[in-house]
Amino acid sequence: MDSLTQAVLGASIGGAVAGKFLGRTALVGGALLGTLPDLDVVIDYGTAIANFTQHRGFSHSLFVLVPLALALGFALHRWKPAVPLGRCLAFTLLILVTHPLLDVLTTYGTQLFWPIGPPLGTTSIFIIDPLYTLPLLAAFIYGLVRPPALKFQATALALSSLYLVWAVTAQTLVEQRVTPELARQGLDDAPMMVQPMPFNTLLWRVTVMGEMERLEMVTGPFEDDRPLVVERFPVNRTLLLQLAALPEGQRLIWFTDGFLDVRARDDRLLATDIRLGVPGAHPFTFVVAERTADDWKPVDSTKTSRPTVSRDAIQAFWSRLSGEAEVLCLATFKALPGGSNCS
Repeated sequence: MDSLTQAVLGASIGGAVAGKFLGRTALVGGALLGTLPDLDVVIDYGTAIANFTQHRGFSHSLFVLVPLALALGFALHRWKPAVPLGRCLAFTLLILVTHPLLDVLTTYGTQLFWPIGPPLGTTSIFIIDPLYTLPLLAAFIYGLVRPPALKFQATALALSSLYLVWAVTAQTLVEQRVTPELARQGLDDAPMMVQPMPFNTLLWRVTVMGEMERLEMVTGPFEDDRPLVVERFPVNRTLLLQLAALPEGQRLIWFTDGFLDVRARDDRLLATDIRLGVPGAHPFTFVVAERTADDWKPVDSTKTSRPTVSRDAIQAFWSRLSGEAEVLCLATFKALPGGSNCS
C-alpha cells in the first residue's frame, strides 16, 4: 500500500496497543515504524529491473522483520520501563508484520519469505484505496488532538479490517462471475488475475493469459445481469521466448508470474508489467535488449517514461464506476452504453 496508509495503520496499531502508556508518542512512533520497511526504495540495485523486483524484498521478509521487531521491542521496554514488555513487543511486532501482510493483498507482490520464497500477491485491493485509509487517518488525527483515544483507534482498525474482508469477498464474486465464460472459451486452466480498478472495490479488471492472446474484462461483483465484454490482446510468443533467454528477462518473468507484454520497437526489446495500470497506461515498461544483426543483445535494463493518463480516460473510468456507462473498453479507455462491444 501507499506510504500514507502504512503510516496511519502503524499509528492506529501503536495507539491501540501502547497509547495508554505513551500517548501521542505511540501514534507518531507507530507511524514512523509503519513506514520503515518501505525505505528500501532508496537502495540502488544497479538496473531498473533489479530495483523493480528487489523492492518489497528483504525489508518485507518475515525472516527479517520478526527478529528486528523483537530487538526493537526489548529496546523500547528498556527505554520506557513503565510500558510492560508484552506491550512493547506487541507494539513493534504488530506494526512491522502488518506492513508486509497488507502489501500481500495488493498486486505488486511482496517477498514475504525472502530469500526462499517467490513474491506473493492476492491482488485483492488497489495500492491506494481511500475507503481503507480514511478511518485510520481520522483515528490518527483524533488521537493527536485528544490522546490516547483508544476506542477510536480500535474502531478504525476494525472498520479497515472489515473493508479488507469485503474486498476479498468482492474478488471472489467476480471470479465466480467470469469462470463460466472462461470455461466456454476453453480457458479454465489459463493463468488469471482478478484485481480492483483504481481506488475502489466495486469495479474489477480480469486478465487471462492464453497461449496466443490475452483476455481482459471489466466487471463488478453485482453485475450478474450484464453480459461480459471481452477484449483480446495479442501475445507475441516468439518475443516472450526471447525475453526468457535473458537473465533480467527471467527475473522479470519470475516477479510478474508471466503477466507481461513483450514488444519490439526501434530495435529495442520492451517488456511491460501488465498487472499494474491499464492497457495504454502501464507504469512499468523496461528496455531489456537491443537488436543486433543476428540476435538480441542484453543491456542493463532501463525504465521508459511513464505514460500520462488523459482527462478523458479519467472521465470514462468515472462514468463506468458510477454506472452512467455499462462498458469500459481498456484498449481505447472509452466508456460506452450497455450492449456495446469493444472493437
